[in-house]
Amino acid sequence: MDVDQLVADVDAELRRQGSAERAANEKAYLKSRLDHHGVGVPAVRLLARGIARRRPALTREELIPLVEALWSGTFYERRRVAVELLEMCADRLRAEDVALVERLLREAETWALVDELAAIVAGGLVERHAELGAVLDRWAADQDFWIRRSALLALLGPLRRGGGDFARFSRYADAMLEEQEFFIRKAIGWVLRETARKRPDLVYGWLLPRAARASGVTVREAVKPLTAPQRAAVLAAR
Repeated sequence: MDVDQLVADVDAELRRQGSAERAANEKAYLKSRLDHHGVGVPAVRLLARGIARRRPALTREELIPLVEALWSGTFYERRRVAVELLEMCADRLRAEDVALVERLLREAETWALVDELAAIVAGGLVERHAELGAVLDRWAADQDFWIRRSALLALLGPLRRGGGDFARFSRYADAMLEEQEFFIRKAIGWVLRETARKRPDLVYGWLLPRAARASGVTVREAVKPLTAPQRAAVLAAR
C-alpha cells in the first residue's frame, strides 16, 4: 500500500467535495484551530469506508501508518477520516495501540474528534483488554480535561447496553462531579443518561445523594430516562 498516494487521494477528494461556506461555519461552530474543507460527516465516513473495504483488507501494519499520516495534516476532515478508519478497523488494534489513541486524544482538542476516539476506539480496546482499565484510571486523574472526559466516555458502550463497569464510572464521576469544566459535566450526565435507559434505578440510587453536588447540565441529562417520581426527587434534592 502506498500511504502517500492514498493520503493524496483523500486530500483531492476532500477538496473536490469541499464548501467554503460550510468550512467557515464548521470552523466557527467547533471553535477549531484546524483548517476545514467543509465536507459533511456522511461524505467523510463514505470516503473512509471505501479505504477500509479495500482488497486485500488493511492490515494493522498498514492501518497505523495511514492513520498517523492522515492525522499529521492541518485539516479537520483528514483527521476525521483517520478516526473513522480506527473505528472501522478496530478489530485489528492491539492493547498497546492505546498509546496511539491517547496521543490523538491529546492532540484532538475538539469533542468532534475526541468523543468517537474515546467512546468507540478506546472503549473497544478496554472491552477487549481488561488490563487497560489501569490506563483509564490514569486518564481519570489527568490534567487535560479532554483525557478525563475520555476516561468517562470509554466506559459508555457496555453501560449503554446494560452491562459495563458502573463501579469504575462511579469512582471517576464522583471525583469529577464538582468540576467547572462544561465538557466534564456534560460527559457525566451523558453516561448516566445512557445507563439509565436500561437501569434507571441504578442511576437514581447513585444520583439522588449527589444531586446537590452535581451541576445543572449533569442532572438535566441524567434524569431524562428516569420515572417522573424519580426525576422530581432528584430535582428536589438539588
